[in-house]
Amino acid sequence: MDFEQLSNQHKDAVYRQMVRLCGNREDAEDVLMEALLKAYRGLAGLSAPEAFRTWLGRIANRVCWQLRQKEAMLPLLQLSAMEEDGQQAVDAAPSAEDKASTAEMKLIFKAALDSLPADYRAIYELRAIEELSGEETALRLGLSIPAMKSRWLRARKLFRERLDQAFAQPVAPGRK
Repeated sequence: MDFEQLSNQHKDAVYRQMVRLCGNREDAEDVLMEALLKAYRGLAGLSAPEAFRTWLGRIANRVCWQLRQKEAMLPLLQLSAMEEDGQQAVDAAPSAEDKASTAEMKLIFKAALDSLPADYRAIYELRAIEELSGEETALRLGLSIPAMKSRWLRARKLFRERLDQAFAQPVAPGRK
């Protein structure tokens, strides 16, 4: 197997997946580089080249998860350092307003998703929420790749339209 050819063929798709998972381009780039390095080191363990993209994606998911764990520990380490210096920490918990805003956003997203026709909702859930590849999604739904891509495009467009409609609605009395 030619690692360079496989990585060039699949790294863009895995990068896009990592941008969604990590939340920003910088972390996604770091995660992808680390995943490619780990994949290169473990290439002998891959028996089927057609599984490379899925394999690389799983490695990248683990690397991103490990990065998030390190970031989650950072506040504890900073708190420990502050206490050693005799400083007091400020509560970093989200405010009640932030919690309410997040809950409202979740409701809006869920309502927009639930409003999609069943075939669009299924493809949106598999691609955007479960983050399956196009090939995996098409296989699971019993569709050809072109049909899956077409529905995926229409599902995203319709979902954006539903979100635009929800955000364009006037605010109800008693709500900010």
